[in-house]
Amino acid sequence: MGLCERCKKAKATFHLTNIDRSGTKAERHLCDACASEEGLLQTPKQAIDLNELLENFIAGSKSAVDLSNLVCEQCGISYIEFRNQGLLGCANDYETFKEQIARLLERTHDGATHHSGKAPKSVGTVHKPQHDIRRLKRQLDEAVAAEDYERAAELRDRIRELETA
Repeated sequence: MGLCERCKKAKATFHLTNIDRSGTKAERHLCDACASEEGLLQTPKQAIDLNELLENFIAGSKSAVDLSNLVCEQCGISYIEFRNQGLLGCANDYETFKEQIARLLERTHDGATHHSGKAPKSVGTVHKPQHDIRRLKRQLDEAVAAEDYERAAELRDRIRELETA
């Protein structure tokens, strides 16, 4: 654009437009040094710890190496292959990749690792009302957030009843 309006030496890199209540527009063009002196430009003073950054990177790559070494003894599929294809190679993979599959299920199903849907009538088992429990837990979270502790206590008790039924 042009030179700084204040020092008239450096290139103006900080452009400020003020509009007052009457709609009058006032523009200022300053260099970074002058904008900083006037308190208009704040530079972050957060130092980056390079050692910590490298340690975190190495730790992350070690866990990736550990996962790439995880292979089913029966069918030979690696965990990385499973993740890329989305298909397991054999029934033994459920045991081989048990921990990783559980984490995937938890992320996919909002923390649930067991079936909580409907059961066929032919099974004849009494099914826990998991849907109701999840709904009540959401309502409980909302009640606590709204600081409605009486309602929260009622919801907590109803959840306990359903879970022990």
